[in-house]
Amino acid sequence: MKNHIINTFLAASFCLNFLVVPHTQADETLLPPIEKWSGKSLALIEKRDSKWQTPFEKANLTHTPNYDESINFLTKLASSEPRYHITSIGKSAQGRDIWMLIASQEGVKTPNALKANKKPTVLIQAGIHAGEIDGKDAGLMLLRDISKNNKAHLLNQVNLLFIPILNTDGHERSSPYNRVNQRGPSNMGWRTTAQNLNLNRDYAKADAPEMQALFKAINQWQPTLYLDIHVTDGEDYQYDITYGFNGEHGYSPNISRWLSTALSPAINQRLKEHGHLGGPLVFGMDKYNFTKGLFGWTATPRYSNGWGDIRHLPTILVENHSLKPYHQRVLGTYVFLEATINKLASDANTLKAAISQDIKQKHKTLTLAWSSDTQNPEYIDFQGIEYRNAVDPLTGIKYVEWTGKAQRYEKLPVYWSRIPKTTVSIPSAYYIPPQYQDVIHRLTVQGIKFDRLLEAKNLAVTQLTASNYSFGKVPFEGRLTVNAEFNANQLTTLLPAGTVRVPTSQKLGLLAVALLDPRGPDSLFSWGFFNQIFQQTEYIESYAMVPLAHKLLQQDATLKAAFYEKFGKQTQPETTVENNKNAGSLSELFSGESDEKMKWLYKHSKYYDNQHLKYPILMAY
Repeated sequence: MKNHIINTFLAASFCLNFLVVPHTQADETLLPPIEKWSGKSLALIEKRDSKWQTPFEKANLTHTPNYDESINFLTKLASSEPRYHITSIGKSAQGRDIWMLIASQEGVKTPNALKANKKPTVLIQAGIHAGEIDGKDAGLMLLRDISKNNKAHLLNQVNLLFIPILNTDGHERSSPYNRVNQRGPSNMGWRTTAQNLNLNRDYAKADAPEMQALFKAINQWQPTLYLDIHVTDGEDYQYDITYGFNGEHGYSPNISRWLSTALSPAINQRLKEHGHLGGPLVFGMDKYNFTKGLFGWTATPRYSNGWGDIRHLPTILVENHSLKPYHQRVLGTYVFLEATINKLASDANTLKAAISQDIKQKHKTLTLAWSSDTQNPEYIDFQGIEYRNAVDPLTGIKYVEWTGKAQRYEKLPVYWSRIPKTTVSIPSAYYIPPQYQDVIHRLTVQGIKFDRLLEAKNLAVTQLTASNYSFGKVPFEGRLTVNAEFNANQLTTLLPAGTVRVPTSQKLGLLAVALLDPRGPDSLFSWGFFNQIFQQTEYIESYAMVPLAHKLLQQDATLKAAFYEKFGKQTQPETTVENNKNAGSLSELFSGESDEKMKWLYKHSKYYDNQHLKYPILMAY
């Protein structure tokens, strides 16, 4: 193949040509030691005399190009290749275009044309966390090789969508000091956007313009498989490429089964052949004692893999290991991408069948949150790194000191988060008052279908009322989050014309439940879209409350009994106070602090705001 290194001998020659393949661009005095790495994937690097070297390759594998350099290379590549087309899917908060390259054997330019070739489509997304930019440089290399070297066959059975930088503004907030515990590149972008939003916490609420642009592109181009590429932190281990997706206990069990039994073995085998080690995305239960086992995560819809799971879009969260050198991570990502494309080319029909089966599932209930299954761990042989617990003599800080030496943990327990914690019944539809325009807009952005009542309609519904609520102590992702318990009440009410009806019997019905049932951790309620229901906007003055209290207690015996039951020294066994001689007098009840009692009486009067604490979205079963 022209201008391309084809074996490890030439790869070694390449290394000499560059004098040395760098281990790191980070401050090595701050990071644990590592062993030198040399893998077959070094042969993927283009020679220096090629005009199609990527900017990453030209920079001796240590530096990632800035936004302009990256897009200029992508544009130059697309201009030279009729099978490629680039388009802007939207703009960032600071006005930068978010570019996507479409690669197909037919050179299509529109979503309809892409669907017409009936091939599966892989969406490769890089730079959602702009300091974790491995996917961009790997993707540029792979697209170069498809066009200029011997890998055009990758487009025979598969279409590619490639977003090199999703968080374009964060990408340009570049510095050598942005990610202290990551080995390269020498310049790293910022984790969050210009609005300080973490895009991989935004899949449910969709606040960021970048996320709204991504959703529009996904809904238009309809990828078959979605890869979201990151770099992780945390414990040290031998794996350089880890990745994860929700398990079969989640919302798309058939998809999960294909990912774990068909795709993962193919990826791991290909990585191994090229000198990399693929592993599961898991976390230590106890950072000071690795033998206690690992925690396996079930992502909720705020994250890409949780969002993909609930909308039946096969989604893999790729987390390259931050302590491995940058060039090793980029080359491992290249191998991961190529292996994924090859497997999809040979087994697309099986995956499509799994997607169809998951979409057709019938659900009466839905689990919105999970807890760890501590009683039934799975066991794996884990390729870890030796460590010791240490105490710094200067600061007194206890910490884990990784030695860099390989250590294998046989049959290490993995505790998966798969025990249902919050489960709700699925209604036939939700009804949203027309004034909640922001909420309705988010459903539109997500691609959830709904209609509107053309005229007022009486309907039997369930309404939830919040109680025992609490707010986050500080804003999270730009929002004041809220937790609450709820009481359900059945009623028949008149819904006005313009009310939005969201049926759950649709492709994205489960996503609608996750967003609209307030008991879920990623519901729009939990994200603070309905915090106004906690406001009390009409009050009563004491000069009016005192005579009202007398009137209520004199005229409503049932209310009077309930008042004694709540505030009296003994509970009322009968419905009226007169039948209980031990109840005491009203004057005794009102002695001392009476504000709480007056508030209770006001709340039970006809003058109280009947919408206070009422969740405004109604459910019809």
